[in-house]
Amino acid sequence: MVTAKAGGRRLHVCRDASPDGVSAQAQCRTLLHGVPPRGSMVDVFSGRLLVSKDGRSVDPEEALQNKVVGLYFSAGWCSPCRDFTPVLCDFYTELLEESQPPAPFEVVFISSDHSAEEMLGYMHSMHGDWLALPFHDPYKHDLKKKYNITAIPKLVIVKQTGEVITDKGRKQIRDKGLSCFRNWLEGADIFQNFSS
Repeated sequence: MVTAKAGGRRLHVCRDASPDGVSAQAQCRTLLHGVPPRGSMVDVFSGRLLVSKDGRSVDPEEALQNKVVGLYFSAGWCSPCRDFTPVLCDFYTELLEESQPPAPFEVVFISSDHSAEEMLGYMHSMHGDWLALPFHDPYKHDLKKKYNITAIPKLVIVKQTGEVITDKGRKQIRDKGLSCFRNWLEGADIFQNFSS
């Protein structure tokens, strides 16, 4: 139980999520501050696991919390994808491995490969150390529809709520390099001391 005070009264809120999926913390925030609960990338990937490049299962709540997320729709058979992936890999490496503190950024690969083997081969040969939706997860079709993916490669930059910051991530990285990340961060409602 979580106890909160509102208007001088003590309120008890169950620690578990309510039937409508709103957490106790969000309920308390609503009761105490009048702030409605916000969606999160956890909501976007609700009930799913992501996978790392080395095959580990990853909880999206831990991996994506308080980060700008790039949903990377791509495939190894696609020549423009193979052209852009090393650019994205360098961008990712500079933001996460060469910045102190590491930038609050994560990439989730949504595959359009023809098989799980093709997807894994593409990830191992060209990808950065980012995450992926498992190949056999049919949710990739819902994500393509939700983010209006009609061609690949496509890098959609989203807020914690899943709301689009830009669907032109690829073009912005090519045109502006690391400086585009600051704009994404400002649009993401994430407060962090980050300097590029």
